[in-house]
Amino acid sequence: MSKVVNLNRFRKQQARDDKRRDGDAKAAQHGLSKAQKDLAKARADKANRDLDGHETE
Repeated sequence: MSKVVNLNRFRKQQARDDKRRDGDAKAAQHGLSKAQKDLAKARADKANRDLDGHETE
């Protein structure tokens, strides 16, 4: 005998999987995540501050 499947649960899980697949494709298409962009910006800002701190007038 076959196993009983809740069709609503199956449909919702399939929709979630489709959205995740689409999101992964878009994330790869657009490059870095927001956290990675923020980290790179913070590092660049710190490097600029350090460089400005070593200036002589």
